[in-house]
Amino acid sequence: MENEIRKLLGRKDYVPLNAANLLRHLRLPPSQQAELQRVLVALERSGRVARIKGDRYIQPREADLIPGRIRMNRQGKGFLQPDDPQLKEIAIPEDATGTALHEDRVLVRLDAKPKGLRPRDDGQNTGAVIRVLERQRTQIVGTLQRGRQFFFVVPDDPRIPHDVYVQPPRDVGRPARIGDKVVVEMREWQSRHTNPEGEIIEVLGAPDAEGVDMLSVLRQYNLPLHFPKTVLHEARAIGTTVHPRDRDGRVDCRRHQVITIDPDDAKDFDDAICLERVSPAQWRLWVHIADVSHYVRPGTALDAEARQRGNSTYLVDRVIPMLPEALSNELCSLQPDTDRLTKCVEFLVSHDGRVLNAKFYSAVIHSQRRFTYRQVLEILQRKPAGPIEVMLHQAHELAQRIRRLRFQAGSLDLDFPETKIRLDDRGRISRIEKIENDISHQLIEEFMLLANEAVAARLMSQRQPAVYRVHEEPEERRLQEYREEVLSHNVPCGNLSHPAEVQKLLHRLNALAIGPALKIGLLKSLMRARYAVEPLGHYGLAKAKYTHFTSPIRRYADLVAHRALFEKTQPPVSALQQIAEHISVTERNSADAERDSKDVKLYAFLTGQLHSGRPTHYPALVTDVRNFGFFVDVPGLAMSGLVPLSTVEDDFFVFDSARNHLIGRRTRRVIRLGDNVTVQVAKVDTFKKQVDFRLVDTRAPNTRPPAKRWNQFDRPSSARRSRGRHGRR
Repeated sequence: MENEIRKLLGRKDYVPLNAANLLRHLRLPPSQQAELQRVLVALERSGRVARIKGDRYIQPREADLIPGRIRMNRQGKGFLQPDDPQLKEIAIPEDATGTALHEDRVLVRLDAKPKGLRPRDDGQNTGAVIRVLERQRTQIVGTLQRGRQFFFVVPDDPRIPHDVYVQPPRDVGRPARIGDKVVVEMREWQSRHTNPEGEIIEVLGAPDAEGVDMLSVLRQYNLPLHFPKTVLHEARAIGTTVHPRDRDGRVDCRRHQVITIDPDDAKDFDDAICLERVSPAQWRLWVHIADVSHYVRPGTALDAEARQRGNSTYLVDRVIPMLPEALSNELCSLQPDTDRLTKCVEFLVSHDGRVLNAKFYSAVIHSQRRFTYRQVLEILQRKPAGPIEVMLHQAHELAQRIRRLRFQAGSLDLDFPETKIRLDDRGRISRIEKIENDISHQLIEEFMLLANEAVAARLMSQRQPAVYRVHEEPEERRLQEYREEVLSHNVPCGNLSHPAEVQKLLHRLNALAIGPALKIGLLKSLMRARYAVEPLGHYGLAKAKYTHFTSPIRRYADLVAHRALFEKTQPPVSALQQIAEHISVTERNSADAERDSKDVKLYAFLTGQLHSGRPTHYPALVTDVRNFGFFVDVPGLAMSGLVPLSTVEDDFFVFDSARNHLIGRRTRRVIRLGDNVTVQVAKVDTFKKQVDFRLVDTRAPNTRPPAKRWNQFDRPSSARRSRGRHGRR
């Protein structure tokens, strides 16, 4: 029936019809009217048909209606990612978002741009939300407050601009006090001109009570604390060891010199490597990936739960795993000195890092050593002792050659140091560590990227339906705006629509004090990586063929890739499209939750500093300058914030819009993008999730190096963009 409906709506002579008329035109008996109505509702919810005035149905594009998923920023503006991958992102002004919330599926009417005389077109499509097709979030977390005549909840998520009216909570297990964190079930919200209403379904407690901060994050992002009993039962039934029957038909690699390299605190080891010289000019590289697909089969409760979660979520104080620990930390984890099942990509690589051949098969390994990144870095900085350490040195040299080739092909250097927050026994911050992307990380990173690319190439050559990791080219409008910003700081910049020019710019920025601040601006100009069934390539990595294959313990996308490569029976493309969209959403949800889990700990940490009267001084980098203050990035806290000019008491700063800097009337001190300053926390706003800083020293900022002259012979350095361990690219 679905195909017949869409075929009718696609006819050139079709005139919009309601359900009763559709029933007649499709020549269906009256007994099928209820079924027709159900199909129409499903098609409308999916965005494949649209319902217009008079409850008549049409194809969405016939009325410039675009279905997709909306993402909101903190200013209330929305951005629609259309379902159709051929369409560009659509901007939704704040007053045109309707009742849509962040990550809802919506129907947007595209603004028609008249031909002929009109203002200069900036190239950006705009539109207005006319209907919410599907709510992504039905529950919110916030703080209970009381007005004169009613109770309301202020949402924790700053992307929800409206307070939610609620009745006094009843039968929720504990009394609610004003100021408590609560969970609200949203009711149907019809108009953005009235506040939404909801019902308190859980009282979490006072914001400063132990554990409430993280519980709020878990509820806000709907992260489950436990696995269903059926899932745990299936995991336990699998057992704890690799049985002889499991090894049947697999290539036996147990005598190979296989090792793993992971962070200090990792428990889920899902990749391992082995390297062997086969001739003076060639190497054989084995990339082994945990064979999760052997244990997690389609149609099982394990698979359904893994798909629903989409990925593991790494909060500051815990991990919400995609799979039960019996699999993620035990049977699937490539632990040392024990047999484990893998999917292997075996490469023949030339001495200069070119892949000559790749083959794929199921294997069994017996890892000989578990290394941490710190251990590998220490080994690489001295002479090797023993065959495994010799292999590590050889692997490092090969990885660096592969890395150089990747950058020569156009991969971008957008790497920033990461920070890891360490907590004490009471859940408070004890220290903040900086994690550099050093050569020990790069060793594993390059081999994993190689495997991801090889798997994508094989799937594409076989025309096998699959889910790919895609990073689309940025919009030319955004690149042009960014280019103008760069030029305003007297930094040479070519046409950024050419990746080679982006590389040249990044090379220049690496040598300038202003560079880190401008690199942040470039990141904001790029599209966000996602999953899709169309192999659209990866802009940041400069790879036309790319998927995720190397982390199936913590990403469902990789499990789907394993099945696509090794199994005969595959789901239809429509099902893969649903999976790709869903796991793109869960990935963003996890990223937001991870960020918020860090923030709540940092807010508590900084609030404690304010109350102590002894705030810490932090080095900071000026990333933006405005007439009301300047924004800084504080690496020691892994966060950004505003330094309001109102907090500067010993001088009055004037904003020079032509030069884009601030200048003090008394001291003549200049504050500009890229300056190094020292700040301390001035204000913590947990409602708005913002931190204001105060300038500590009034001395001149660090002296910049003299401007460097550039010519046409300058070449970019090697680079890449990373977030997490070979993770989110």
